[in-house]
Amino acid sequence: MTYKELHLQGQETLRQAGIEEASLDARLLLEFVCGTTRNELLLGGERQVTEDETFQYLQFIEKRAKRIPLQHLTGVQNFMGLDFEVNEHVLIPRQDTEILVEEAMKHLHDGMRILDMCTGSGCILISLMHYSNDCTGVGVDISAEALQVAKTNADKLLADKAKRISFVESDLFEYVEGQFDLLVSNPPYICSEVIETLMPEVREHEPLSALDGAEDGLYFYRRIVAEADTFLVAGGVLAFEIGYDQGCAVRDLLTDAGYLEVEVIKDYAGLDRVVCGIKSFRK
Repeated sequence: MTYKELHLQGQETLRQAGIEEASLDARLLLEFVCGTTRNELLLGGERQVTEDETFQYLQFIEKRAKRIPLQHLTGVQNFMGLDFEVNEHVLIPRQDTEILVEEAMKHLHDGMRILDMCTGSGCILISLMHYSNDCTGVGVDISAEALQVAKTNADKLLADKAKRISFVESDLFEYVEGQFDLLVSNPPYICSEVIETLMPEVREHEPLSALDGAEDGLYFYRRIVAEADTFLVAGGVLAFEIGYDQGCAVRDLLTDAGYLEVEVIKDYAGLDRVVCGIKSFRK
C-alpha cells in the first residue's frame, strides 16, 4: 500500500467515527509512525509503506477512532515552540494557554522568581524559564503523577536551567515557601455540571482534577487570590488563564483584593482568556 492510500484509509475511518479533523489527525499519525513530514503527501505519496508501519498506523487509527486524544497516542504536544511530553495525568497544553505565557512575559525580567500554581505538564513555567535568563521557578500541583511529567519535561527542555526549577506536591499554597515576583496559574475552571458536556477526548481521557472548578468554576480563583498576598512581593504580578465567560468575575476578585492595573486580555478568537493584576505596594 502506498503512503497516500494508507492516509486516505485512516482519514475515512476517522471521518466515520466523527472525528472533526479526520484528515489532519490521520496525516499526523502517519507522519509519527513513518517518521515523515507533510511533504511526503504533497509530493504525491507514492512510496510504499512497510507491513510493520501499516500495522502500527492502523492500530493508532483504531484508538483515535475511539476518541483517545491524538497527543496521548504520540505522547507529545507542541507549546510555545517546545515539544512537551504528555499523558493521561496532565492536561494537554492548548494554544489558548500561550496567551497566558505571552502576557506573563511582558512582566518577566531576568532574575525573577516565578510560581506556577497547578503546573500540570509544566508547560507554562518551563516556557517562561526557556525564554528568560537567570530566573528561578517553582511548579506546584496536587498530583504526584503530573509533577513527574513536569520534571521530565524540564529535564528534557531546559538542560542546565532545569536546576533552577523545583516542583512541589501541594494543595495550592500548603507547602509553598518564599515569595515570588510572578505568579501564573491555569487552574481548573470548568463548572462541575458542564464536565459531562465536554468532548469525549477531554471528559474521558484528561484528569478530572485539572478540569473541575466546582459549582461556578471560580473555586480555585477565589482560593488563590485569597492566599497569594503572602507569596507575592509588592509590585508582583498575578496572572490567570480563565474561561471565556469568566473575565468580569475574576477581574472583580483581583480588584476587590486590592490588585492594581487589573486587565482582561482576549485570545486570538476575541474571547476573554487572561486576567492579570499587580499587587499593591500597600498592605
